[in-house]
Amino acid sequence: MTDRHHLLVHGATFAAVDDRGDISGVRGGSSPDGWFVRDARHLSRWQLTVDGAVPEVLRPVPDGDASRCALVPRGGRHEPPAYTVFREQAVGESAFVEALRVTSNRPEPTTIRLALTVDADFTDQFELRSDHRTYAKPGALRSRQVLDDGIEFTYRRAEWRSCTTITADPAPEAVEETGTGARRLVWTLDLAPHGTARLVLRVIARPHGERRALRVPRDPAAVRDQLLAAEGEFMEGVAFPTGWPELAAACARGLADLAALQVPATGTDGEELRVPAGGAPWFLTLIARDALLTSLFALPYRPRPAAATLHALAATQATGGGGGRGAQPGKIVHEVRHGELAHFGQVPYGRYYGSVDATPLFLVLLGAYTERTSDPAPARRLEPHARAAVGWMLDHGGLTTRGYLVHRADEGGLANQNWKDSPDAICCADGTRPTGAVMAAGAQGYAYDALRRTAWLARTVWADETYAALLEQAAADLRDRFQRDFWMGEHSFPALALDGEGRRIDALASDAGHLLWSGLLDKEYGEVVGRRLLEPDFFSGWGVRTLAAGQPAYHPLSRHRGSVWPHDNALITLGLTRYGLHDEARTVAHALVDAATAGGHRLPEVLAGYGRDTHPEPVPCPHACVRESRSAAAPLALLTAVGGT
Repeated sequence: MTDRHHLLVHGATFAAVDDRGDISGVRGGSSPDGWFVRDARHLSRWQLTVDGAVPEVLRPVPDGDASRCALVPRGGRHEPPAYTVFREQAVGESAFVEALRVTSNRPEPTTIRLALTVDADFTDQFELRSDHRTYAKPGALRSRQVLDDGIEFTYRRAEWRSCTTITADPAPEAVEETGTGARRLVWTLDLAPHGTARLVLRVIARPHGERRALRVPRDPAAVRDQLLAAEGEFMEGVAFPTGWPELAAACARGLADLAALQVPATGTDGEELRVPAGGAPWFLTLIARDALLTSLFALPYRPRPAAATLHALAATQATGGGGGRGAQPGKIVHEVRHGELAHFGQVPYGRYYGSVDATPLFLVLLGAYTERTSDPAPARRLEPHARAAVGWMLDHGGLTTRGYLVHRADEGGLANQNWKDSPDAICCADGTRPTGAVMAAGAQGYAYDALRRTAWLARTVWADETYAALLEQAAADLRDRFQRDFWMGEHSFPALALDGEGRRIDALASDAGHLLWSGLLDKEYGEVVGRRLLEPDFFSGWGVRTLAAGQPAYHPLSRHRGSVWPHDNALITLGLTRYGLHDEARTVAHALVDAATAGGHRLPEVLAGYGRDTHPEPVPCPHACVRESRSAAAPLALLTAVGGT
């Protein structure tokens, strides 16, 4: 990570620590600083001192899944360190565990004073974002209670309750005030010649609404065992490609990350589920588009996330105009948040329905799951939800009245409601942004695929031939309209979108590859588009850029105007294969695998759009998620598209 933060992730819990294993509670930067559970910071200070001084780093926390470091007192070349502190930390579900070993390097007895300054400010993640917004919290109260073996921090605001409990073995001999809200846990350690003292600190969070009996792991090793077991379950039975070891390593790394990125959700019958989160650090929650695409990529190898995602999204599907921001009957939720600000309606994301593409993607996954697994049970159970989703596309979504799925900027929410959701993402080649309604090209492809797949379900599972024929006709009509309205003959390429007046937004963008994945384009048009995406202005050598270089709107570090997204490229690769462009598909797949190999076999959320010819190493993009579910699953999509050679 940037800012020298190191991320530890387990479900909806993560910690960002520095090279020393400390948490300073600093605000700002590209990532939050602290230990977070369900959108709230349950540790804002966790700072170690020895004999009143901050030790220096002998071995920093490495990049990776473990947090281990070695610290020594500051000194000169001719003053060998009197002691070494070895820190090991791990994150479990609502838990943070640290094991400390302090080893004397002297031949005589040594006494040292070890102190850990701790605090929990319970800040909501949205307060820590770079926009520096502030939120009123009337009546909020923080309190602290000293325990026999540690301290407990609590937070109250109206009906909202949160708690962080810190215990230590051995217990601290004192808990000191610091003049701030933080407290200092203190130990006096008497070390024998070359002797070692050990401490274990355990932290448990009880976020608002938590009713489960939570257990704190005994030590970091126990947490690692839990994570390894989860990773093993995700990898079990997956045949990694033997002829392409780099792709095999990227698939294994991705599955391990997916195991850590599973967050709790509730199904249609109240059952407890685990679904893919968006990504860490900012999106460790259910983001529908991310969960749906991740599940689609993993489906041939791991169908369970798909089934869980479908049931979780059906359970949060809108049934009317209330119950969430942007809710309309049949619409699939975009995002679900559990933090304080969402609870009190100060941000719109408690249940936020600001997405034009989650609803068709829900139908695509339901059809793909049924076809792939030959298991009709979810399709039968979710038939009412599927029909309601189709109804939303035809009615509120705009297919019947406007001919296309339509979205508008949401004041206080998202400006763009397709996958390119940054405010400047939908633009003309010169950078001009449309105003009013937008009909994004990629969403129309998803709608076409959704209609066709749901028609297949109607015919084969629901035994409703009339409904199947209606949906097939709607899909055929959409295809005809699209190729008439979106195709730019002067560029032999589809427009990025139409504005509210039906004018083409003429930027050349990677979204055209999504049309290949969904099958919306005729074969002749599809082949032209597929080959165009491999031209040098689009293809950086690390993948296909979101926006072709050479256009005034292009920027290699913009989030959606020239960067390279692995999941975007995974969809493009699947689409190229669908249209028989196998050489082009292999070119993109090899580029992505090379990027993963350069990053320890892990694909980030997004890369800069700089060309490989001038930048022989992939350049990171600012503010990207370090672990992201779609990117983690992307190597599996590549394996599906091109095989293991």
